[in-house]
Amino acid sequence: MADPSPIPLEQRRPLSPHLQIYQWSPTMAVSIAHRVTGAALYVGTLLLAVYLLAAASDAPTFNAVSALFHSFIGQLVLFGYTFALLLHLFGGLRHAIWDAGKGFEPEARDRLAYGSVAAAAAATVLLWIVSFIIR
Repeated sequence: MADPSPIPLEQRRPLSPHLQIYQWSPTMAVSIAHRVTGAALYVGTLLLAVYLLAAASDAPTFNAVSALFHSFIGQLVLFGYTFALLLHLFGGLRHAIWDAGKGFEPEARDRLAYGSVAAAAAATVLLWIVSFIIR
């Protein structure tokens, strides 16, 4: 059967393999998490804006919003926002290392991926411990 394409085979762009072809790696998971945390930060920043608007308005509104953020669910959301912010930060540092031309070896990529998650988790816990101490 003749090839119906008018473009010569040597000039065709390769087709990207389907996602099932790829094997999951720490780098892939952290890259996806970086995108997800970027989107989550939009929502968290809207919540921060609500808090600041409440602080600029009257006392009952501020007390209601403050009570919401001090509830268990509010604290959980703030903890998640802190982790998302720091994971996104350390993911950006990982990309800065790559932009410098370093860390492209498979072992280094995996270390950077695990390290960014570990650093974000440790920094989140440390930040929350310090915030409870100085409260």
